[in-house]
Amino acid sequence: MLVSHYFELAEHVTGGISESVAHQRKMLDRLDVAYTTRPTLDADVMHFNLMGPRSVWYAKRARSKGIPVVANTHVTAEDFGDSFRFTNALARPLKPYLRWAYGHADALVCPSTYNQGLIDTYADVPTTVVSNGVDTEKLAGFESLEAEYRERYELSEPTVFLVGHVIKRKGLETFVELARARPEIDFAWFGPLDLSLKGRETTALIENAPENCTFTGFVDDIRGAFAAGDVFCFPTHEENEGIALLEAMAAGKPVVVRDIETFSWLADGEDSLKVSPDPGESDVEAFAAAIDELTDASRREMLGEAGAARVEPFSLASVADNYRALYDEVTAE
Repeated sequence: MLVSHYFELAEHVTGGISESVAHQRKMLDRLDVAYTTRPTLDADVMHFNLMGPRSVWYAKRARSKGIPVVANTHVTAEDFGDSFRFTNALARPLKPYLRWAYGHADALVCPSTYNQGLIDTYADVPTTVVSNGVDTEKLAGFESLEAEYRERYELSEPTVFLVGHVIKRKGLETFVELARARPEIDFAWFGPLDLSLKGRETTALIENAPENCTFTGFVDDIRGAFAAGDVFCFPTHEENEGIALLEAMAAGKPVVVRDIETFSWLADGEDSLKVSPDPGESDVEAFAAAIDELTDASRREMLGEAGAARVEPFSLASVADNYRALYDEVTAE
């Protein structure tokens, strides 16, 4: 079997989508499945990770030749807004485009049951849930970087942290105001800033953040984030899955998340703390209460250990067979 595993706009797209593609290719290597990163009609399966115009062009021709088409549903209109400049304006026309584009697949791969529920309203195409997975090998040895990264960014225990592109949708305002409400605690967001791509509101939040809130920008070794951080705080409003969350859990870091449908698989108080403000309580007050609970080192350790155990089924080794089964299914039809 030869798989055409194509990632349109690979040179321009970073973050979670790029990480997922890297994970998939690592899984294909693990499965010893032959693949090319070029779009080619000589393949037995065409697998697309971003359904741009070129991918749709190949998908149409593949199906006309009887070659099955698989596509990942990394992009939805729901999680496209509040990301970069102009994305809110583009989110509305994006949905009908994606309905059309995803409709050219024979099978759609959704990273979570939440994403699957959204995609079922987009296209009448069979969907299957396959996690983006967590690459534990990428995290190996992260502990050795703790002193270096704490010193580099002047961070003290317990540091509340987040990993990924700094965008409003991921709860930027809550993160900044939470730091303002807890000036005795260090907060650090590890990830690209790309200020030229941000709207004025996002830029203002970053530029006016309190002194105890650090935006590191791009880091040369992302393991340093998981070494220097103690509590992973993820107040995102919309997420298809969240690879950085899986990585934090795999690293044994306790996680605090907004109680949204995407994270329904987490158990509040057991493997995570899930925040949902009570009536009359602000976002910041609710998250601050969770952070206060995790100033206790023993509580952090207990929750972190439980989270690491909970995320074991998301390892690439565990997820890989799902892709083998999917390819076998679409080629057998």
